Amino acid sequence: MRVAVFGVGAVGGYFGGRLAQAGYDVTFIARGATLEALRQEGLQVESLQGDFTIWPVQATGDPRQVEPVDVVIVAVKSWQVPEAAEAIRPLLGPETAVLPLQNGVEAPDQLAAALGREHVLGGLCRIIASVARPGHVRHLGMEPAIAFGELDNRLSPRVEALYQAFVAAGLQVEVPADIVAALWDKFLFVTAWGGVGAVTRAPVGVIRGLNETRQLLLQALQEIEAVAQARGVTLPAGAVAKKLAFLDSLPPAGTTSMQRDIAGGRPSELEAQTGAVVRLGRAAGVPTPANTAIYHSLLPLELRARGELVW
Repeated sequence: MRVAVFGVGAVGGYFGGRLAQAGYDVTFIARGATLEALRQEGLQVESLQGDFTIWPVQATGDPRQVEPVDVVIVAVKSWQVPEAAEAIRPLLGPETAVLPLQNGVEAPDQLAAALGREHVLGGLCRIIASVARPGHVRHLGMEPAIAFGELDNRLSPRVEALYQAFVAAGLQVEVPADIVAALWDKFLFVTAWGGVGAVTRAPVGVIRGLNETRQLLLQALQEIEAVAQARGVTLPAGAVAKKLAFLDSLPPAGTTSMQRDIAGGRPSELEAQTGAVVRLGRAAGVPTPANTAIYHSLLPLELRARGELVW
């Protein structure tokens, strides 16, 4: 199996690195300091599952230099997906699968609109990881897991082959019966936590332990569940309670990538997460007051990070 990893941050570096470690033919598509680091030092991963280095690394900044592959893992940030879709085209053969791993629920449709629905899988991953420096990924918590499937939920040969590859790489792997429901199930969790974490600037241990922020978290979860239901998505029974219980089990210092980006003054996935709840809720006629307040509170910081506001 030939794999291209488009975007070599924490997610692309970790999951692509595990496939390369398992012996698969992996090419990393990167740019700038990350590309230079990969070429000079290889891909370095510190992990609770064992540290490893991929050296030498197949890496390029130009997808046109790579022959069509079997799978493209799209691991850029959510707002970069439309741009990435155009750059991915040279990597596609007739049966190439495009696997997005963004937080959010809109990336599969964005990729399908640009590349054709026949190429696109739904996908998600679970990991707490960050980039220590370009080309150096640090796995900080949570058992790394990945889930994916065809958008029509059929068990295709390419899904089966990809499942076997990730199993060989030592990862927890799942092909859900309903991939759209699985995407929303994760969206429920990461969006509520990320929004409350970003607006409070507090780790999960504080958020869940303080009654006021716990109630805000609960309201955010309930609103997202209501939006999903209005859009015809069937979440698992007791989804909100299960997400609260899972948040209670996490290391108390845990934070989300959106929260860390906003705190660091960097562009974040606010629009794809909390902003999407507000947009999709409005379209479905579902009130989202908690998520709307969080979104409005964070929007000035997001616009400043993108250079659209200055103060």
